[in-house]
Amino acid sequence: MKTFTPKPADLTHDWYVIDATDVVLGRLATQAATLLRGKNKPTFAPHADSGNHVIIVNAAKIALTGNKLGKELYMHSGRPGGLRSDNYGDLLQRNPERIVTTAIKGMLPKNRLSKVQLDRLHVFAGAEHPHTPQKPQNYEISQVSQQAK
Repeated sequence: MKTFTPKPADLTHDWYVIDATDVVLGRLATQAATLLRGKNKPTFAPHADSGNHVIIVNAAKIALTGNKLGKELYMHSGRPGGLRSDNYGDLLQRNPERIVTTAIKGMLPKNRLSKVQLDRLHVFAGAEHPHTPQKPQNYEISQVSQQAK
């Protein structure tokens, strides 16, 4: 039996919506990274771009476990003295999209394909998103935070 290699005509990019309300950050990131890479499809190949579009809504209502509210998220501009650190608690109020995007980016492979796959990630702090004409499917993450129960 020969190894299946998907052709460009075989690749489809579906749309999924994930509601991040009371979902633990790591569980959300692993599920979203799997969808972005296209590992949920039977035609998955690591070198082919068979990923999906993922829309994450309610990023401001995500659950952070442990002592992550006091932890810092670092970012470097690439310039001398360009190290910037932000507290997760402050970011949850100001820019919750950055928390989710950084967690998902860390779970993608470190290669050229990850930039293309990360461009298909759309994160919104609220419940509304402008991608309704694409008719995205709901993707349910069944396990929510224990503190939310």
